[in-house]
Amino acid sequence: MNEQIRVVIVDDQELVRAGLRQLAERDGDIEVVGEAADGRAGLSRVRKLRPDVVLMDIRMPLMDGLEATKEIVADPALDGIRVLILTTFDEDEHVYEAIRAGSSGYLLKDVSPDDLRSAIRRVAAGDSLLSPSITATVMRAVAAGAGREPDQTPLADLSEREREVLTLIGRGRTNDEIATDLFLSPATARTYVSRLLGKLQARDRAALIVLAYETGLVAPGQKH
Repeated sequence: MNEQIRVVIVDDQELVRAGLRQLAERDGDIEVVGEAADGRAGLSRVRKLRPDVVLMDIRMPLMDGLEATKEIVADPALDGIRVLILTTFDEDEHVYEAIRAGSSGYLLKDVSPDDLRSAIRRVAAGDSLLSPSITATVMRAVAAGAGREPDQTPLADLSEREREVLTLIGRGRTNDEIATDLFLSPATARTYVSRLLGKLQARDRAALIVLAYETGLVAPGQKH
């Protein structure tokens, strides 16, 4: 039997935490090991319990979810712990800031129970969770700051092929789609993605997407 995925829920509403616990644990492969009602307490629970995934609300007292996420991501002792933002707010700036803070995904609280559990599993496995609509939101947020000149310094050490792969990641392509577009094997496409994560010191695919837009490699609104 596979090990259970250990989860901490951080949300200021007790009823929401109870509901999330019940939904997350339904299939038996996910265990909620702790809860907290604000970001500061959540950070303490995460440091003590070392879960695989943190379900993190954004707006909370004492310390909000974005600040708590930044603290988790910045702490080397918490390396490998993934944060999944779960909130009722879908404003562009919240999505963009959540991803920039280091979260591995972003879900609204009206997500279906099956999608919630699937998201936890995907994030625990090391994937990022960025739907096309979330990617579009990132694009809009970057476009809003279009007056800034893109800084391509982070791309200086990339090969031409690595730039091509990063461009396709920024456009929302999966590894299999990247392989097809560039006439690569799926294994080679995965290798390029892994290499980009290392070279760019990116936590996950979500961070690569943000980099692709911020450096101007992909222009907001560009689909092909």
